[in-house]
Amino acid sequence: MSAALKYTLGRIGLFVAVLAGLWLIDVNVFLKLMLALAFSAALSFFLLRGWRDEMAGEVAEATERRRAEKERLRSALAGEDQTPTPTPDPPTQAPDSQR
Repeated sequence: MSAALKYTLGRIGLFVAVLAGLWLIDVNVFLKLMLALAFSAALSFFLLRGWRDEMAGEVAEATERRRAEKERLRSALAGEDQTPTPTPDPPTQAPDSQR
């Protein structure tokens, strides 16, 4: 499972858990949603730190791969990355035999 998916599901699960806890309180539904959002964000900062760091590492690796590939393609288009390719020898034709 990718780190981004794991972190996202963790955030959603934490939000649902906090919302379920707040559902027992007799308050406006909109206020419950806002409180659940705020509390789950604060809790995820501490509880999901490892998953967040793992996700950030994957994003940084992907960004570095894309940057390296972009530079490789740019240098290939500019002609800086080309290695001389050997040209095939022209086919030799046997002299036609007399007919």
